[in-house]
Amino acid sequence: MFTLVRKSWRFFGLLTAAALVLRLFFVWKFATWDGDPLFYGDLAKNWLQHGILGTSHAGGVQPSLIRLPGYPAFLAAIWAVTGVEHYRAVLIVQAFADVITCFVTADLLRRAHGSERAVKLAFLLAALCPFTANYAACALAETLAILLAACALDLAAAAVDTGSTFSWAACGAAVGAGILLRPDGGILWPLIGLYGLAHWVWGGAGDAYAPLCDRFHRALLHAALFSAVALAPLVPWTLRNWRDFHVWQPLAPRYANDPGQFVPLGFQRWVKTWIIDYASVPEIYWPLEEDRIDLAKAPQRAFDSPQERQAVSQLFDRYNTAPRRDWTPELDAGLNRIASVRIGRHAWRYYLLLPLARVADMWLRPRTEMLGVDDRWWERADGRDTAIALALAGLNLFYVGAAAGAAVSLLWRACRFGATRVPLRHWELWLAFLLARSLFLGSLENPEPRYTLECYPVVIALAAVAWGGAKALAGASVPQSRDYDARTPALRPA
Repeated sequence: MFTLVRKSWRFFGLLTAAALVLRLFFVWKFATWDGDPLFYGDLAKNWLQHGILGTSHAGGVQPSLIRLPGYPAFLAAIWAVTGVEHYRAVLIVQAFADVITCFVTADLLRRAHGSERAVKLAFLLAALCPFTANYAACALAETLAILLAACALDLAAAAVDTGSTFSWAACGAAVGAGILLRPDGGILWPLIGLYGLAHWVWGGAGDAYAPLCDRFHRALLHAALFSAVALAPLVPWTLRNWRDFHVWQPLAPRYANDPGQFVPLGFQRWVKTWIIDYASVPEIYWPLEEDRIDLAKAPQRAFDSPQERQAVSQLFDRYNTAPRRDWTPELDAGLNRIASVRIGRHAWRYYLLLPLARVADMWLRPRTEMLGVDDRWWERADGRDTAIALALAGLNLFYVGAAAGAAVSLLWRACRFGATRVPLRHWELWLAFLLARSLFLGSLENPEPRYTLECYPVVIALAAVAWGGAKALAGASVPQSRDYDARTPALRPA
């Protein structure tokens, strides 16, 4: 990548400046650290000042395990230099980190595709992408999670192509750091491990004609190294949780609860019987135990009959009129019974149709949640929010649609000519990552578009192939690895 940047330094220099200006504009105009960012900040401040990863209470600081330590450590590291609660400094660092992601995304495509034009287009699309850039202006883990996902995929490609032990260790470090930021960063661990094993078993990086047992032995060694480095950061976290809470918790709890804290599973289950769009998340899902819940904002599909609506309304009326916003186990059990009836009545809807709809909403929504646009933009009378949302929806469709077109073309060529004739290396890993993460997102109760952003380096790379590498997809030669390509007979040793 360095050679290409040096060769086209004006192109990369101007786009780097534009990318940084765009991100700093979002930091200046749309900076936010309300809600979850303040919670992360409380964890970081207590860790920095008291040596305790925990939350502030009237009686002092109490340890907590509801968030992994990666992002609080990032905040604490910056605040150790700038002073506590300097969120603006955090956002500026994130802006630079997201610019680095642009280079990693371009390098990801460089390793997989031989077209210089496509690599430059990937950098252009990444540099000017507002959907990743605007999250640099929010003190959440998204920007770092995107960067680490891109680094993990890029290093995996380098490790598979060269067989470098260092590359495998570095890839494991990127995956491990991603897991410490968000538990779903662990999706890459089995995908990369299995992809590396398959590649080494079937031949690659100079070993295609080595004995099978030798290839498998080397594959196991690299897989063990990769896994050990990736999972090592979780060891002290797991030991700490066992020491302080006496629970086995190597990751953060699914519902962000400390041990012994009541989890409203009935509410979570009921929400999953109807929720599809992001607008219902801040209106119904987030307010539980913090604010009143207005069932009038729930869509009609949340109720199968007037009798069911009345039963649900009675439960939420009791919650809304309570002196404290306390969702009790009794209310939760009542809502759980209603959810069970709904699931039994429409199992296909619950297990298949609604998850698919949630995934579609996360991928195709205009991504306006960071830009001050009303979540129900289609209902705005003045038309401003609607126009902005439609423009962003069209831009998002450009990225996602082009990537989907490239993916379909790759699969079609693989089915017709065989996987070895697809003119893009590591495409199997890319598509497996998109599929695995989409399946995971379909299982969530809160369809937030930001959860797809870790996939955007791959989306951008595929979109660049679709628009800048059409000749290759139409049948150009298969790109070779850096050192050796087992698929090229001319390179077979004598």
